[in-house]
Amino acid sequence: MIINIFGSTGIIGSKTLLILKKYFPEIKINLLVANNNYKKLIYQVKIFKPKYIYLQDESKSQILKKNINQKTIVFNFNELKAYLKTSKSDYSILAISGFRSLNYLELILDNTASLGLVSKEAIVSAGHLFRKYKKKIINKIYPLDSEHFSIFKTLHSYDNNKLESLTITASGGPFFGQKFLELKDVSFSSASKHPMWKMGYKNSIDSATLVNKCLEIVEAHYLFGISYDKIRVLIHPEAKVHSILEFKNFLYNMTLFYNDMTIPIYHFLNQNFNYKLKSDIFNFHRLDRNSLNFYKVKKNEFPILKFFNSLDKNDPSNVIKFNVANEYAVNLFKKNQIKYTEIFNFIKKITSLNWNSNLKNINDIIYFHEQLEQQITCKIKNFV
Repeated sequence: MIINIFGSTGIIGSKTLLILKKYFPEIKINLLVANNNYKKLIYQVKIFKPKYIYLQDESKSQILKKNINQKTIVFNFNELKAYLKTSKSDYSILAISGFRSLNYLELILDNTASLGLVSKEAIVSAGHLFRKYKKKIINKIYPLDSEHFSIFKTLHSYDNNKLESLTITASGGPFFGQKFLELKDVSFSSASKHPMWKMGYKNSIDSATLVNKCLEIVEAHYLFGISYDKIRVLIHPEAKVHSILEFKNFLYNMTLFYNDMTIPIYHFLNQNFNYKLKSDIFNFHRLDRNSLNFYKVKKNEFPILKFFNSLDKNDPSNVIKFNVANEYAVNLFKKNQIKYTEIFNFIKKITSLNWNSNLKNINDIIYFHEQLEQQITCKIKNFV
C-alpha cells in the first residue's frame, strides 16, 4: 500500500509521517508535496525516503536535487499532474491550507482509493460541487477535522433522514467569557494562544473569533447533506466532546475523544483495523462532575455567528467571500494593520459586496478567489 501526502511539512503532514513510521510499516510513503519549506522537505526525504516530491516554490528545485538521494524524483507541477492522472494510490492526505489546495482536489480524487481531507478551504469553496460527483467519488472522502471525523464515524451507522439536529462544539478560544467589544486592544500573540490545541496562528485566531465554527457548519452541510437549519454550535471549553447528534427517536449520540489529531489520522490509516493504538485509552476516572460543560454562544462574545447565520449560504459565492475576507482580515491583524475586533467588521463589509459569480467548476472557483483578492487589495482603504 502507498500514500501521497499533500502538505507534508505542515502540522498534520508531519504528524501523519510520524504515525506511519510508528504504526503502519506496510504503508509506503510514495509522494510528498510541500509549499515552500524546502529544508524540512529535505529532512523528510532523508528520513522517510519517498519516491517522489514536489515543492510549490519551484525556484528551490535545484537546491532539493542537490541535497537528496537521486532515487527520489523531484516533480514540476505539470509532471505532478501527469503522474496523478496516470497512477493510483491507496491513501492520500490533503492538508494544504488556503484555496490553492483546490489545484489538487479533483486530481487526488481520481488518483486515490481514500482521501483524508483536512483542508477547510477545499470543502468550503468547492463543497457545492460534491453533489455533482459520483457516489463512489464522494465515498472516498474521509474527513480528518476532529468535529467532522466524529460526525462521519457516527453517521456511518445511521440514516440521515432520522437526524433531528447536529451540534458542533467549540472550545471558546482564549477569550471565552469576555465581551467582544472589550477585546479591541488584545495582541496577535494573545489571540493566537489556543487554550486546548497547538495549531497554526490562522486556525487559532479563527477559534478565538468563532469563524472556524462558521466554516465547519458549511463543511458539515456539504460533507453530510445536513441542512443549515439543523446545525448548531455550543461552547464546550474542555474540548472532549466533538459533536452531538440528536435523532428523531429522542436519542442523542455524543462522540468523545482526547483533543489530539493523532486519533482521526490513525483511524483513517487503520480502516482495515489491523493495528491497535499504542497509547492510553480515554480514562473516565479522570473526569469529575465539572469536566463536561456546555454553554450557549452569546452574541456579545461571538457576534460573527449571528451574522453568519443570517448569510444566504445557498449561494456559494457568499460563503467564499466570507472565507476570503476572514483570511485577509487575519493577515491584516497579524501585520498590526487592524485591531482584533475589526476582523468582524472587515468580514461584514466584504461579504455584503455584490461580487458574486456562477461557480460551476474548480477553475471558476480559483478564478473567483483570485479576483476577490485583487479587488480587496485594490480597494483596501475602503474596508479598513
